Amino acid sequence: MEVNHFILALISLSCLFSVSANAPPPLSNASSLASSELYDMIEVMSESPSPFAFDGTTLKRIDDLLSILPGGVDPALQQICGNTDHPVECIIATMPFLDETAPIEPLSVLKAGVKAMDNQTKNALAEVTKLSMDPTTPKTIVPILQTCIDVYNSILNSDQKSLEAISNHNLVQLSTELGTNVENVLGCDNAFKQAKIESPMKDMDTMLANIISNTLTIGVDMVHF
Repeated sequence: MEVNHFILALISLSCLFSVSANAPPPLSNASSLASSELYDMIEVMSESPSPFAFDGTTLKRIDDLLSILPGGVDPALQQICGNTDHPVECIIATMPFLDETAPIEPLSVLKAGVKAMDNQTKNALAEVTKLSMDPTTPKTIVPILQTCIDVYNSILNSDQKSLEAISNHNLVQLSTELGTNVENVLGCDNAFKQAKIESPMKDMDTMLANIISNTLTIGVDMVHF
């Protein structure tokens, strides 16, 4: 299953921030059956026409998901992501990339965030490349799609530099690379806006922008090298 499917399927997970003290145990401690049920549910939801649609029912309220989630999220991850601008997206994006053997702390979530950013960018790059090569795509749009390809390649290059900065405990370089990506991610959508065309990459770019924003917040405000 593609990670972007995981992201789309769980977009309503913000209900987990309001769970009471009797909430289920963290996902890492949940039974294998509960984990299996959760991922089966994610798979079904990812195939729905809307991330809020499940079993033929549209989930209009975030709380509607609470009763159908068989597992929880580690409180440490909730706390870290709760201090970002996009806490739900933070949880959804980083969970698949967290090292199960490492404690959940700002540094481990930062690394997971960069990996999530890289994965989301690769998915966007694959999608926009497919569109650019589709013979039914209007020729007038192909140059705009090429701009998007250049944007995503720039972000991927910066991601690798960000991981190097983390390894070298270089906060200045890390902040520079993540700050550059904040600007880069706007490039694709802006190219479509200038042409007065709705971007087919809008949803993926929005999620990518949120991941970048969250990762920058964690790297600058929470990690102390």
